[in-house]
Amino acid sequence: MIPARYKASRFPGKLMQNLAGKSVILRTYEATLNTNLFDDVFVVTDSDIIYDEIVNNGGKAIMSIKEHECGSDRIAEAIETMDDVDIVVNVQGDEPFTEIASLKKLIAIFDNDPSKEVDLASLMVHIQDWEEITNPNTVKVIVDKANFALYFSRSPIPFPRDKEVSVKYYKHKGVYAFRRQALLDFYQFPMLQLEASEKIECIRYLEYGKKIKMVESYVQGVEIDTPEDLELANKLWK
Repeated sequence: MIPARYKASRFPGKLMQNLAGKSVILRTYEATLNTNLFDDVFVVTDSDIIYDEIVNNGGKAIMSIKEHECGSDRIAEAIETMDDVDIVVNVQGDEPFTEIASLKKLIAIFDNDPSKEVDLASLMVHIQDWEEITNPNTVKVIVDKANFALYFSRSPIPFPRDKEVSVKYYKHKGVYAFRRQALLDFYQFPMLQLEASEKIECIRYLEYGKKIKMVESYVQGVEIDTPEDLELANKLWK
């Protein structure tokens, strides 16, 4: 499932911007479909423009019935009536560089979890540039020894009070794999203060005791949040 809003706050209409001759959302849809990892791939949207873009190019799209604050809610509404779904993977619409190796790692988490300890899994990438670490548009994540998420923040976490301690910083990539029930539970949970403050939806899972297994990806890619990101994405695509 690829949740897709037209009215992005930082870069309105970004999913319909031109990326090497096609729209960003179409590039993301095709990249996800071409992994051949999924039984089905859908774009889930509140926009007639995005819906038509996908369907008119031979893809599958679902129109949201309600208004939603986040991608998880949008996807949960779409799968409520899909009883034969076991695992749902959420690929962000502004991530056209999503690639097969990282998605395989996410899916493998559930193949190797017979006790069903993991509610959802997500990707993280090691970052070293201090400007990126301090950038509030970059969501950071800290994990425990078993790589379960402890917290997500737009602030640098952990805070480097002791400069001599060697700490790795990880950027959260907005790609998730959910057990169906975890996603439906999320849909019923009210937003709490931490999520509302940070504007990071996966915090809601932590606030309600869900377990998020983080998987390290070694592919940085580009998330298109600004016109500058789009310019960089076009250069990388070439």
